[in-house]
Amino acid sequence: MKVLYEDNVLLGLDKPSGLLSVPGVGPDKKDCLAARVQRDFPEATVLHRLDRDTSGVMILARTAEAHRMVSRQFELRQTEKVYHAVLAGSPTGDSGEIDLPIHRDWARHDPPMYKIDHEQGRPSITRWRVLERLPDRTKVELRPLTGRSHQLRLHLKAIGHPVLGDRIYAPPGPRAMADRLMLHASALTVRHPQSGEPLTIEAPCPWM
Repeated sequence: MKVLYEDNVLLGLDKPSGLLSVPGVGPDKKDCLAARVQRDFPEATVLHRLDRDTSGVMILARTAEAHRMVSRQFELRQTEKVYHAVLAGSPTGDSGEIDLPIHRDWARHDPPMYKIDHEQGRPSITRWRVLERLPDRTKVELRPLTGRSHQLRLHLKAIGHPVLGDRIYAPPGPRAMADRLMLHASALTVRHPQSGEPLTIEAPCPWM
């Protein structure tokens, strides 16, 4: 994994697609970003997660105080996240906002899945902007205002344009159009726990 940022209290890493953020259930799911990082930085702890198949920026804390302070920023939605994705088809308009509540789909367990649920779902908002239109797909920038599990994948599927290579939510056609999930966390901004100044860590998107 590429180290994007390092100081005495924070680490920024570029997580590859296909790697869990933290250990899963079972011996075959022990390999993860947290375990690999802790071989060289045993004090490092995970502040947030990316889906296994999503690549890009993750920040880890190197002290208990940094973990407390930055975790609070995630809880209060004081962080800023930028993703890039490639979608099936061509969305109407050049930008928009998706406001659809998300809830765990308890009928689906392996892998864990989520669904749009207007009765029990938690508020979830994603802003999107078209970057490039191609004949059968569209490159977009995504800015989630909330941080629900599988939020981006569910929201994009809900508007009829699933992420290419999505093995969980995309129908067979879009799923087969890429050999990986075409979703990448390109930038993450937090306030540094020592200086209080904004810190943006970036991981170049592999298909931009």
